[in-house]
Amino acid sequence: MKRREAREALFVLLYEMSFNRPEELEETLEREGEKRDLNDAYLLSSIRGIYEKRAILDDAIARNAHGWTLERLSRVTLAILRISVYEMTYTDIPYTISINEAVELAKKYDHDQAPTFINGILNAVAETNGLKKNS
Repeated sequence: MKRREAREALFVLLYEMSFNRPEELEETLEREGEKRDLNDAYLLSSIRGIYEKRAILDDAIARNAHGWTLERLSRVTLAILRISVYEMTYTDIPYTISINEAVELAKKYDHDQAPTFINGILNAVAETNGLKKNS
């Protein structure tokens, strides 16, 4: 599975799982693994990492979503933001690629204003985390 396909599958899975209790992660992965291919290392490590670091990711999103609370964000937007903030913080994926991929997911799955909104939040996260001065 190519990285873009795996990221999209991760997004769909993360969005679907937003309707479940967090403690159901392994049960959901087992059940969904019977229906679709979840045997991608990036996908599995990312979904587990996002669940493990969710509070940290959500804090970073909330601090940079000026004037917005997490409760006001759609589940689609929040799933996209969590993936990208996780990638920027915990993987070796360049932040510019992660932001671009998040914007592309937003264009495909979210409302018309979402790509710009997501881009702004993620650029603020990159700036706050010092990623922009390292590039």
